[in-house]
Amino acid sequence: MNKQLQILPNDLLSAYLESAPKGLNLAFEALKEAEISTDNFSFYTSVASVYSSKIEGEAIELDSYIKHKKFGIEFSPDYTKKIDDLYDAYTFAKTNELTKENIALAHVLLSKNLLSKNNQGKYRTQNMYVSTTDGRIDYVATSPFEVETEMKKFYHDLKCLLDTEMSIEKVFFYASMIHLVFVKIHPWNDGNGRSARLVEKWFLAQKLGDKAWFIQSEKMYYQEHQNYYSNIRALGLEYPSLDYKKGLPFLLMLPSGIF
Repeated sequence: MNKQLQILPNDLLSAYLESAPKGLNLAFEALKEAEISTDNFSFYTSVASVYSSKIEGEAIELDSYIKHKKFGIEFSPDYTKKIDDLYDAYTFAKTNELTKENIALAHVLLSKNLLSKNNQGKYRTQNMYVSTTDGRIDYVATSPFEVETEMKKFYHDLKCLLDTEMSIEKVFFYASMIHLVFVKIHPWNDGNGRSARLVEKWFLAQKLGDKAWFIQSEKMYYQEHQNYYSNIRALGLEYPSLDYKKGLPFLLMLPSGIF
């Protein structure tokens, strides 16, 4: 399989397997649905949607969102609508295969209040710069002329990984690498981080089963958001010169979401 991968690097796999926490499988098997969840409400989908949105600067609190989503308490639509969209995308992912087409459909759902309709689920055609809060350029993403080519490689590798049996440690490694490569390509005009975190968990669920949806990875990334961004930033300033050999600190974050 390693020789077949076109864009997801394997250089750190050995170091990752040596550094990954022990007992990952036992911790994963111990995951359970929250008692507060019902047939029409998922606590952990709410956690994922709220904290993935908070990473992007949304002013939403989990307690308020649960009151809105489970008990129907009304808040200002501006307070909940983007989180509702992301909740819908996670709900869609739970019952659909992880494919190129379905990732685009999930992006349509999560970007309903982020982008104009003609940009939802469509690759960007403009240059993309990620800026810091003080206006400095933090990252220069893939050229718009190369997005489709890079995503074609990404989806080739994704299918290859989905078709390959592997240990739970390798599943976590590749889930994190999928997250990292996706966000570095930055294929959409907006919603890239939300999509990357969703696809990461979607991959875990496809490989390991529905317990993966109970992992509070988005909450962990939010609580560690300074390290989260620092570890992503460590690979370099521009897409053509990214050094994925510096990605181990980022890759080792995901397992801590279940310990």
